[in-house]
Amino acid sequence: MKILYLHVLLKIKVMDSKLTLKLNESVIERAKQYASSKRLSLSRLIENYLDSLTQDKEDEFEISPFVKSISSGKSIPVDFDYKKEYVDYLDKKYQ
Repeated sequence: MKILYLHVLLKIKVMDSKLTLKLNESVIERAKQYASSKRLSLSRLIENYLDSLTQDKEDEFEISPFVKSISSGKSIPVDFDYKKEYVDYLDKKYQ
């Protein structure tokens, strides 16, 4: 009994365009090193970054109903000194 395997190749046409940027040399070198450490080309790294910046906000994650149920809805003042509050709490507790 012979088995015949058929491999089908699907080619998707992707339009790539060139883009010229003027950047500081040290930024370019650091970006190249970073891309290399992530095993990406610099072009792919920049493409991914620009893609993430320009994606629709609808793609953001949704907060689960459980997390919504445990949130208090209270906001903390910007100038809140949590260290002082904690020290005050401990002072009261151990008086």
